[in-house]
Amino acid sequence: MSTPTPPGLVVVDKPAGMTSHDVVARVRRLAGTRKVGHAGTLDPMATGVLLLGVNRATRLLGHLMLTEKAYDAVVRLGMATTTDDAEGEPTSEVSAAGVTDDRIHEAFAALVGDIEQVPSSVSAIKVDGQRAYARVRAGESVELKARPVTVHAIEVGEPVRHGDLVDVPVSVRCSSGTYIRALARDVGAALGVGGHLTVLRRTAVGPFGLDDAHTLDELADDFRVVPIADVARRSFPSHTLGDEDAASVRVGRKLAVDLGATGPVAVFDPAGEFLALYEQRGVTAAPVAVFTS
Repeated sequence: MSTPTPPGLVVVDKPAGMTSHDVVARVRRLAGTRKVGHAGTLDPMATGVLLLGVNRATRLLGHLMLTEKAYDAVVRLGMATTTDDAEGEPTSEVSAAGVTDDRIHEAFAALVGDIEQVPSSVSAIKVDGQRAYARVRAGESVELKARPVTVHAIEVGEPVRHGDLVDVPVSVRCSSGTYIRALARDVGAALGVGGHLTVLRRTAVGPFGLDDAHTLDELADDFRVVPIADVARRSFPSHTLGDEDAASVRVGRKLAVDLGATGPVAVFDPAGEFLALYEQRGVTAAPVAVFTS
């Protein structure tokens, strides 16, 4: 009889051409459980870090403070597309040969900070109960409202010129909900030549990066799970309780303790077992979610 897969996080280096749902289906087979979910999707064309929770850890995904993400990408100037990436049909072609490196740097710099971003029309945002990308593929015209996002930093590499087209490598750190395709579109529009994304690789989600990630083939040979206690320690402030308070946590009681942070705070028993997420409410600490088996 096989040993059950322990609860935790599987950090996948997603290949191009697979949907996030495809990856979940594969990991379900590898883990031998239906209890697998992902924390945020990646487009089929994109590669890189995709976080999947297994068993009890699926309940942790929604609480993870994975607000910052990092990407490496290539933006092609001189052509706009229907999807703001290379999978769409061209909608305009304007020579970018005359766009200087200085103007390119200035256009990207203008997008750093707190901005209002209109998501790509082929995003997974729901419009009247249906995904925007499904409406677009059905031939509808979809206009999404601008949303506040934060672009923490954009590092612009050396532009590579191919006649009328210019490929610009960039590294982006941003808040969750930021669309890199939309950054490519907006830079192209600002420069008056159009732009779209040709390469997208997610290099980090919160504290988890490519160093933690494994390909699906590697996972098939050696299925590696980051234990739920390690996930909690890396993702939240932590607090170790005494035996009496730990027993109270197991049944979801409030605690008369100072966690040292407002929360969520990962609380552990004296042996290091992850018990729950708690938050400070005045002089007491109250449960956000309990994870004891």
